Amino acid sequence: MRDVLLLLLPISLFAQASFITPMEYASSLYKNPRGIGCQNCHGVSGEGRVVARYEHKNEKKSFSGPEINSMNFNDFFTALNVRKNGMPRYFLTQKEIQALYFYVQEKKKESISNAK
Repeated sequence: MRDVLLLLLPISLFAQASFITPMEYASSLYKNPRGIGCQNCHGVSGEGRVVARYEHKNEKKSFSGPEINSMNFNDFFTALNVRKNGMPRYFLTQKEIQALYFYVQEKKKESISNAK
């Protein structure tokens, strides 16, 4: 029995060290959920950003990723499950969507506290 415990101890230590925090998990999803990072269109903290400026028929236009850090969860969930206005479908799980929502809310809190 003692030998089995000694054999399992390094495995259990390694397993504990490989877990990431909820914020690390959410950050990795936000930065690259399925090949295209959310920050590319929605900004580092979900504050929104201009993705491109262009001219069409002599009219200046821009394509922007909207602010997502002030959305309620239901609207956030819906936006991630409907393809519109250049927003790709990521086919995220409920857990992944909750993690992304957690991430943008935490980043918003950080930016508010940093502004003080």
